[in-house]
Amino acid sequence: MAAYISVPRDLSRVKSKVLFNLTKRQLICFGIGAVIGVPAFFLLKQSGNVSFAAMGMMVIMLPMFFLGMYERDGQPLEVIAKQFITAKLIRPKTRPYRTNNYYLLLMRQAEAEMEVHRIVQLSQQQKGGWQRRKAAGESDPA
Repeated sequence: MAAYISVPRDLSRVKSKVLFNLTKRQLICFGIGAVIGVPAFFLLKQSGNVSFAAMGMMVIMLPMFFLGMYERDGQPLEVIAKQFITAKLIRPKTRPYRTNNYYLLLMRQAEAEMEVHRIVQLSQQQKGGWQRRKAAGESDPA
């Protein structure tokens, strides 16, 4: 009888384990949870009820454990939470439908070209009138 080992097809999902079959991220999150939770246990234990202290410690450590363990579609919990908060709270609820009206853009471009053409013609007319007055012996009005 041969032993079979399951090998994942997508090797990009394989995470390198560092210690106790945990990833570096999980170790960091669990460590932070322990640094916060253990002193909280001893502070809560001074009230006299050990069960209350243990429950309090678990409640305090649970978010860090959840941060270390939860992952959906290759994204950790903080990325998912950031996307959720952005979608629900920061961005506007209704997004108006807007299109790029290329015809209007072409019309504005044509109007701008016509305006430039009129300005050039007007300056040439003024220049020609001044040259005629100069030839007639008049001084420059400016």
